[in-house]
Amino acid sequence: MPLLHSGDLGIHYQVVGEGDPLVLVHGSWNDHTSWRPAIDADARASFRVITYDRRGHGRSEAAPGQGTRREDEDDLAAVIEQVAGESAHVAGNSFGASITLGLATRSPGLFRSVTAHEPPLFAIVADDQDAMAELRPTQDSVDATLDHLRNGEYEQAAWLFVEEVALGPGMWDRLPAEVRETFVHNAPTWLDEQSDAGWATLDLDGLARCSVPLLLSRGSESPAWTAKVLDRLAAAAPQAWYQVIEGAGHIPHITHPEQYVDALTRFISRLPAPGGRAEGGSTP
Repeated sequence: MPLLHSGDLGIHYQVVGEGDPLVLVHGSWNDHTSWRPAIDADARASFRVITYDRRGHGRSEAAPGQGTRREDEDDLAAVIEQVAGESAHVAGNSFGASITLGLATRSPGLFRSVTAHEPPLFAIVADDQDAMAELRPTQDSVDATLDHLRNGEYEQAAWLFVEEVALGPGMWDRLPAEVRETFVHNAPTWLDEQSDAGWATLDLDGLARCSVPLLLSRGSESPAWTAKVLDRLAAAAPQAWYQVIEGAGHIPHITHPEQYVDALTRFISRLPAPGGRAEGGSTP
């Protein structure tokens, strides 16, 4: 993998395919390899696909001390500017979706479109008592996962995160062995993410002002909190498309790559020419 620099850190990236640039931003516990099923499901046939290891993940370097999501956003900007070399379509999963949305509200000119799958922006629904009640069991599991991480119990933490926070009972054993190994290897990065006071929030006013075409997606089998967060995002950005990927959960690019790539490519294919305007809807 070649190397780019974001500030003082080296960020490893990979480019496959030809066409308009599509940057894929992985979520927590993971690295660029999580996108391989989606790339193999013909994403490379339509785009110049750029994947990278977020700071502290995979082969990329880690900064000393606590990091912030803002720094991850700056890394994404560096990937777009240095590797894509032009504005890009960007798709993010989970925390990667939060990073993508955060940068889009700050620097919309870097984006041709945004696809955000289940960003864990819990803070934007903190005023919704029903949402917070639904999130309470998840928060209990989050706290237990953090305890495992503080104790250096990375495999136990990864198992608990998958089973009780992100994917649901029985999913750990259904993940490919290499995915499980990657989760365990990157486990310490999640403790750092959760220590950032701004990790779960978003500038909704900035999102409302952002004219970048936006696809919000979730899996039909995902936890209830994902719908609560997406509903709040959709209310702030009524021009956004909203897609439910049937049968999928929190990481559809791994578990249902064909459906995920189909939703992504159909959304992008229906975007207007530069200077036009897309109207939102339930399914592109």
